[in-house]
Amino acid sequence: MDHREPEQPTAPADGRAGHPVSGRPSHAAGAHPVPLLDETIGANLRRSVASFPDRDALVDRAGGGRRWSYAELDAQTDALAAGLLDLGVRAGDRIGLWSPNNAEWVLTQYAAAKIGAILVNINPAYRTYELEHVLGHSGVRVVVAAPALRTGDAAAMIAEVAPRCPSLRHTVLIGGAEWDSLLTPPDAYGARRLAEAGTSLHPDDPINIQYTSGTTGSPKGATLTHRNILNNGFFTGELLEYTQADRVCLPVPFYHCFGMVMGTIAALSHGACVVIPGPFFDARATLEAVEAERCTSLYGVPTMFIAELNHPDFGSFDLSRLRTGIMSGTPCPVEVMRQVVDRMHMARVTICYGMTETSPVACQTRPGDSLERRVSTVGRAGPHVEIKIVDPETGETVPRGTQGEFCTRGYSVMSGYWRQPDKTAEAVDEDGWMHTGDLAVMDDDGYVGITGRIKDMVIRGGENIYPREVEEFLHTHPDILDAQVVGVPDRYYGEELIAWIRLRDGAAPMSATELWAYCAGRLAHFKIPRYVAVTDSFPMTASGKVRKVELRERSAALIAGRLAPAA
Repeated sequence: MDHREPEQPTAPADGRAGHPVSGRPSHAAGAHPVPLLDETIGANLRRSVASFPDRDALVDRAGGGRRWSYAELDAQTDALAAGLLDLGVRAGDRIGLWSPNNAEWVLTQYAAAKIGAILVNINPAYRTYELEHVLGHSGVRVVVAAPALRTGDAAAMIAEVAPRCPSLRHTVLIGGAEWDSLLTPPDAYGARRLAEAGTSLHPDDPINIQYTSGTTGSPKGATLTHRNILNNGFFTGELLEYTQADRVCLPVPFYHCFGMVMGTIAALSHGACVVIPGPFFDARATLEAVEAERCTSLYGVPTMFIAELNHPDFGSFDLSRLRTGIMSGTPCPVEVMRQVVDRMHMARVTICYGMTETSPVACQTRPGDSLERRVSTVGRAGPHVEIKIVDPETGETVPRGTQGEFCTRGYSVMSGYWRQPDKTAEAVDEDGWMHTGDLAVMDDDGYVGITGRIKDMVIRGGENIYPREVEEFLHTHPDILDAQVVGVPDRYYGEELIAWIRLRDGAAPMSATELWAYCAGRLAHFKIPRYVAVTDSFPMTASGKVRKVELRERSAALIAGRLAPAA
C-alpha cells in the first residue's frame, strides 16, 4: 500500500466523459422480425421437445456425465412437477431452490414452471441469517436443497431457521429418498392433474423471485413472469444465432439470471444443448467440458475468461468448435477480448448488459460488431426493449453523447419487488421505466457505454470523477491484469481515489509512485489514484460484478489503519 502527495483542486468537470454530443435524443428501441412469445415456459419446452425429441438437451459433467434428450428432459420434469403437486404445491406457491449448478437445478426450474409454482433462487453461499430472510420474506412452502454446500450442511441450516419460517412445509434434499420419490412417473390421474395445472397458467403469471440489492437498499425480491424471462432468454439466444446444433457451456451460476435465463432458457428455447461443467466455476473443468462436449458457445464474466486463458494447460485443449458466447458482469479489457476471439475462437462472442429487475438483458452487442464495440460499449437495445438516457436530476432525456442515467422499459421489466410496492415505485416510474442507477452514454448509432454508477461517482475537490474511466486507462498498463477504482474519504479534498489492482504473474510489486509515473501526462492529474492496493481477487456479486461497496469499506479501513492522513 502506498500514496502520493495531494494535488491542488481544480475547476469542476462537465461530466460528459469526452463523448461527442449530438442533437438527437438518447432514446432507442430494439426491433426484431420475430414477435414476442406469448406462451409459458412449460409450453415453450414442449415445442422444443416436439421438434427435437432425440437431440441432447442437458449434460451434467460433474454428475457422472449424465445426459438427457429433449424427450427425457420433458418426461423427467413432468414427473417432478406431478410429484410437487402431490406435495400440495399449487400455482403461485413458492419453491426455494438452494443448490450449486447441477442437472437437478434445471429439472426443478422447469418442473416448477410447468405447474406455475414460483421458483425462489437461493444463493449457495448464504448462511442461516440470509436463508431465513429469503424463506420467510417470500413465504417458501417447499425448499429443494443440495445436501452439502460450501457453507455447510444444508439440512441442518434449514432445520435451524424453519421454526421462524411459518410457511415452510417440506424440505427435499437432492439425491435423497424424497427426491427420488418425486421423480416417479405419474399415473393416469397424476398426468391428468398435471395437464390441468398447465392449462390454467398465463404468460403474465409470476414464475421466479430473485433477491437482489437492486438500485437502492437491502436485498429485495425481484419478481419475474413467464413473459419476462422466457422472452429475454429466447431473444438473447436469437442474437447469438442459436440453433439446435449449438452446445452451450454454462460455468456461470444458475441461481442468477446469467445462468437460468441467458443460459438454460436461451439454449432450450432453440433446441440447443446445455452443458454443465461443474457445480462451481473451475477453469480446467470448463475447458475440459468445452473440448469433450464439442461446445459452440461459452459464457462467463471477464475474470472467468482470464482464468481460462491463463490456465497452465490452456494450449492442450481443443476449443476449435467454439464460435460465440456471452461475456457480462463487468467491462472486458480489450486485450482479454482479443484473446477470447483469437485464442478461444469466439469470433462472434457478445456483450450483454442489464440487471435482475430487467430479466436481465437490456442491451447486447451483435455477433458482427467490431472488437472496439465489444470492449467500449454494451451494445444496442435488445429486441422489443426500449432504452433512454436521462438527466438524473430532471428526468429529461439527454442528447446523444451526454452522460446520464440508463433507463429501460418493455416486456422485460419485472412485475415488481415481492410484497414491497414502495420499493417498486422507487425503481419503476409511472410510465414503466426502470431506473437502473447506472450512468451511461449513447452514441449516434444507439450503442451504449456504461460509465459507472450514480453512487460510485467520486467528487474530489469539486471534480466529478467516474471510476470506470480511470479503470479503463489502468487496463492499458502491461503489468495490470485487472483494476477497480473507488473513492475514499479525505479531509482536504473530500474524497480521493484508491486503485485496487491485480498484477499479471511475474510482475513486480507496484507502488502508487510508479503508477503515478505511468499516468502522468496521459490522465488528468485529479483522476490519478492517490492510493494503490495490490490484491489477488475482488469481492464479487452473484452476477459477477465487483462489490464496490465492500471495496470502499476495505479501503477506508486500510487507509485509516495503515496510512497517515493526507496533508
